[in-house]
Amino acid sequence: MSFEVLLEHVGALGRFQILQLVFLYITCIISYTHILLENFTAATPEHRCWVHVLDNDTVSDNGTGILSQQDLLRISIPLDSNLRPERCRRFVHPQWQLLQMNKTSGNVSEAETEPCVDGWVYDKTYFHSTIVTKWDLVCEYQSSRSVVQVVYMIGSLLGGLVFGYLSDRFGRKSIFTWCLFQMAVSDTCVVFAPTFFVYCALRFLAGLSIMAILSTAFALIIEWTRSQSQVVIALFTAYGMGQMLLGGLAFSFHNWITLQLILSIPLLVCCLFSRLLVVESARWLIFSNQLEKGLEELRRVARINGKKNAGETLTIEFVKSSLQEDIDEAKKKTSVFQLFYIPKLRMRICCMCSVRMAFSMNFFGLILNLQKLGSNIFLFQILFGLVTLISRFLAYWVLNYLGRKQSEILFLVLAGLLILVNTFLSPETQQTLRMTLATLGISAVTAGATVFSVHSLEFSPTILRSTIGGISTFSSRLGGVMAPLFMILAVYSPHLPWILYGAISILSVVPVLGLPETGNRPLPNTIQDVENETNSSRKIKDNTSVKITRF
Repeated sequence: MSFEVLLEHVGALGRFQILQLVFLYITCIISYTHILLENFTAATPEHRCWVHVLDNDTVSDNGTGILSQQDLLRISIPLDSNLRPERCRRFVHPQWQLLQMNKTSGNVSEAETEPCVDGWVYDKTYFHSTIVTKWDLVCEYQSSRSVVQVVYMIGSLLGGLVFGYLSDRFGRKSIFTWCLFQMAVSDTCVVFAPTFFVYCALRFLAGLSIMAILSTAFALIIEWTRSQSQVVIALFTAYGMGQMLLGGLAFSFHNWITLQLILSIPLLVCCLFSRLLVVESARWLIFSNQLEKGLEELRRVARINGKKNAGETLTIEFVKSSLQEDIDEAKKKTSVFQLFYIPKLRMRICCMCSVRMAFSMNFFGLILNLQKLGSNIFLFQILFGLVTLISRFLAYWVLNYLGRKQSEILFLVLAGLLILVNTFLSPETQQTLRMTLATLGISAVTAGATVFSVHSLEFSPTILRSTIGGISTFSSRLGGVMAPLFMILAVYSPHLPWILYGAISILSVVPVLGLPETGNRPLPNTIQDVENETNSSRKIKDNTSVKITRF
């Protein structure tokens, strides 16, 4: 008998699973917004140097009262190659003679200029304040904005590994609750950060928690349900909802502190409710040699699902007789290093990391260049959220017909081709087509990543599922860190980063071929289950009939 039969005994998709899915769904919506928060809290508004004759309100007796703001700007700020005011330079002395010259003529290249030694003036049309305006992260300090994103991703990269391992050692629920608390406190405290360094440190702590929250939510939902694929894809739609929520809130609240608090404080509420609404994985408890606690949780779920008679038949003897072979295997001391000692598992992890990096690199390569699609980033954030939401359902539909591996191959090739074609389109004359292809590219990458997330959960053994999930998250974050780093190559050729994104996507078809097809098969519980798998379905004990939903 497999654990799936025990799950059927207490209710595999009843009131408990629905309540837990709803809670985890809401938590993932709020948590996911924090990944892209710097799109708005660290947005860079239009800016120029502060100049004495234009921005000093006390200047009223210098004869400039008869001049318009545009004239004062013209004599104070040089124009760039696009005939727009320079963002990072100003004239040392007002160039009054420019008032007598045509805007597009006259040689002012010899006029002495200087950096913005007195600070900057920011356009408050879209953003009243951001961390960029707070700490003047512009001009020679503009790279500091990217530092925040890199620090956050490094935090999520390390957190996926650390908390993934801790989740397998100490349980899903405790790590999930702690990470919610850590992220809520860290991202609330950033509004009080006195320096940019403190802000980065707090965002690093928040980054440590984010992927643990998301991956543990998936582990909990897949270990408590029978139809794992459907609920995982349903939970994935929370990411698209989170993007749309972020775009809507950012459009409504233009102050970064307000936006930060609105999205951080609810996490404290989720942390409190997690103590009541999240139930520790009985599957993990049983295969971690905690039979009594596992039975207690199974009986609790049975009561919630209205299975009154199930509690009477659920005894330690019943579970031992049903899962004796798997329990004996789980009692063997399992080390994280065994992941790399066992050939079949090692091959899966290497292939998994390669594919996960490809999907992540392409996703962040597209979404971090959101502003290139237009000036209304609020609209594009909502648009991309809607596209990713729809893509989750597309993944559900394709998965039904093609299976795991063929679906991943389809989306990898499609995403690569869309990126490569888009690379050679003119941004001036073919902007609409470029936007369309970029949107389709995001859709393909999102759908492929959704399929792969289901796939990776299904071929990972229960006793190491969170650890493998942490390694997968590490690979994903590594791809996220590499995506903006690839853009540095644009100094050699603007097409080079995009060619690499597209080529890596297509070449990642090769490691997909090294992964098993897991459709219509029960989850492996132990490392021995993985080793015993063949190209056919994993053997089930002769005296047991296990229901497996086709998906």
